[in-house]
Amino acid sequence: MTSTFPDISLSTDRLVLRALDEDDIPALAAMMNDELVAAWTAVPQPFTEDTARNWVTRYAPTERIAGRGLDLAVTEFLTQRLVGIVQLGNTNWRVRSTELSYIVGSWARGEGYASEAALATARWLFQDQKFERLELRTAAGNTASQQVAQKIGCISEGVLRSACIARTRADDGTWSDLRTDQIVWSLLPEDLDGLPDQTVGASGFAYPEWN
Repeated sequence: MTSTFPDISLSTDRLVLRALDEDDIPALAAMMNDELVAAWTAVPQPFTEDTARNWVTRYAPTERIAGRGLDLAVTEFLTQRLVGIVQLGNTNWRVRSTELSYIVGSWARGEGYASEAALATARWLFQDQKFERLELRTAAGNTASQQVAQKIGCISEGVLRSACIARTRADDGTWSDLRTDQIVWSLLPEDLDGLPDQTVGASGFAYPEWN
């Protein structure tokens, strides 16, 4: 039987991580059209609202139900504004392992939101879902993402040579692919020992389009 992630909401002191909702579509599209997102991720460019709608209403629910992953909107607790996305993928339920990625909107960078959301997700995976390994992969030149991995306690396991496609923008505005190395990071439950504790709450959270 295929395992699946539950519909959840996670909360920290500043953030709420929840299922993507159709109300997120405009902000999601705007966030994904940012230049750094285009450079370091594989999301299509330009990223239209139709693409965002497909992600919210079709792709994310299908991935969760099939047991492959989980997509969570990261929102500010006080304003409910969308600040980013946390995504789980390449999940192996037998090994109890999954891969974590994160994106933060340009206006919200520098506030520690990525590490706060990633750490909340990791604690939930290890404590509630009994996962044993969390993996992250960062392009060699993506120092901001690497700093997040280090901040939450990840251990660098090595470099995959020429394993990643980044993108670079030409003077005329067009994007072209750039092959680069990829750093593999891992986080195990014991790696969180000694990190400052973070209050995380989890509760059932479902949207009609997920049913």
